[in-house]
Formats: sequence, structure tokens, C-alpha cells
Amino acid sequence: MEKTSPGLSGPPQGLLVHRVGLWWVTEVALSPTQAWESLPFPAVSQVRSTADIPKRSRRRKSVAIAYESGKGDGAEHGGPEPQRLRWEPRDWRQQLERIREMRRNRDAPVDEMGVEKCYDSSAPPQVMRYQVLLSLMLSSQTKDQVTSAAMLRLRQHGLTIDRILQMDDATLGQMIYPVGFWRNKVKYIKQTTAILKQKYGGDIPRTVEELVQLPGVGPKMAHLAMTIAWDSVSGIAVDTHVHRITNRLKWVKKETRHPEETRVALEDWLPRDLWREINWLLVGFGQQTCLPVNPRCNECLNRDLCPAAKRC
Repeated sequence: MEKTSPGLSGPPQGLLVHRVGLWWVTEVALSPTQAWESLPFPAVSQVRSTADIPKRSRRRKSVAIAYESGKGDGAEHGGPEPQRLRWEPRDWRQQLERIREMRRNRDAPVDEMGVEKCYDSSAPPQVMRYQVLLSLMLSSQTKDQVTSAAMLRLRQHGLTIDRILQMDDATLGQMIYPVGFWRNKVKYIKQTTAILKQKYGGDIPRTVEELVQLPGVGPKMAHLAMTIAWDSVSGIAVDTHVHRITNRLKWVKKETRHPEETRVALEDWLPRDLWREINWLLVGFGQQTCLPVNPRCNECLNRDLCPAAKRC
């Protein structure tokens, strides 16, 4: 851009000009090379002109940038759906630790006369497993003290599959009386023992699915048999104590009516490494503190956390 003297009477010919005050302003269009060379740098001649500079492609190059995927936005970009947060009860870990503290002495009936104390641990493995199953069948609707006494009488007589098959129903009834529903249990024990002899070679099944097909064997018994006899945790054994206490503590998302319904609800959130412990823990707690009728809330360490606590 050049400026002309204000003394000129008109704009120079052949140039693109316009007047600013007393000055005529001339606009000169320069090529890129001319513009570069006209810059007031020293030793301009030593600088390469734009003609010597290789032309770059006008196409933009794409640059791959790796981003750490954010949580919760997988669905927007076609990725996997974000994992649903699993429900768990409020304060359950603190409640569990307090129950462990209350069970620290291991002096409940289940600790001294429960199923794990009823079989002959020195017997051959098949005999031991059969005795575990029979003690579980006898324990239904029966206190541990009564079950333990009945198992002791049977063991003194010789508690094996062959001995039970040789025994008449009347004798078997006398030995197991007064366990709950003892007449039905005589029939179930005879039928189950025959099946074990014929179908399983004198042993017990090693799956829950097969165990619950045996007469007189329910889901709780099957899961306990898997744990005690086969040392395999297949599920949570839920009896009346576990069912009652977990509902009182609100360890189920909604109230359950039956033990099997409770089992499914518990297994949905309770860590698997606690499944073996939870039956023993809650059964003893239910026998000593969280009683079916008139629970001893004043003695319970969870009285400030339990939704069902009777606060005085």
C-alpha cells in the first residue's frame, strides 16, 4: 500500500486508489512471492521464496487420538452397556460383623448337636456321607437335641445302608422317635436308602438336582449335604432361622414368604464366599438371640441397626 502526496490534483492513472483526507491511498496487489520478498528483513535474498517451498497437500490428515472410555457412555458409542449396580441392604456388613461377635463363643445348640456333629467322621467316606444325609432328613422340623439323640441311637445300632434296609419299619420308628413327622420320615428313609443302593452304588448324589429328587430331601438339605458331605458350596442353605432373620434385617429386597424364595433373594447379592458361613451363623443367632417369639432385642448388638428391633 502506497501513499501519494496531497499536492496531486487527482488519483494516479491505472491504479486502484481511494482518498483518505488529503491523501490518495494506492492499493497494490502483490503475489505471495513479492509480498515475502518485500518484507523489511535483512538478507532477504538468503530466504527461500515460496516457489522453492514444496506445496503441502490441502487435504487434512486425520490424527487418531485414543480416549479413555468414560463410565456410563458405552451405549452412546455402540460399546457394551454399563454394568448395573447390584442392590445390597443398608448396613449389612456392620450387622454381619456384630452377629459374628455375638456368635464368637460357638455355644448354640447347632454348634454342639447340629448335623456336623451327628455323623461318624471316622467312618468310610460313603458311610459318612450317608449318615450326613440321614441326619439332615431327621433334622427337618426338629430341634437339634432331638436329632442328635436319634442319630446316636441309629449309630449304636450300625448306621449303614445295608443295616437300614434290613431293619423293619417299626424298629426304625422307635429309634428315630420323637423327631418331627417321624412316621413320614420312616417311609422316606427306607425309600431313599433303597434308591441310593440301586442307583448310586451305596453313595449319595453329588448334585443338588439329584439330591432333591430323593424322597424327603428338600433344597436346604441338598445344599447342606453338598457342603458337608462333598465340601462343595452349591448355594445358601435357608431354614426357618435364616428365613426369619434375613427378613427382619431387610436383607431381602422385598419380603419373602418361603425359605426357597429367600435363598434366591440372598444369592442375588450376598458375596459367594459368605454362603458357607451364613447358615451356621444365623441358625445359632436365631437359637440364642433372634428368637421366633419374643426376640431378645435388648441383648442384640444390632438393636440400633435392625429395622425390626423392639426399642425400649
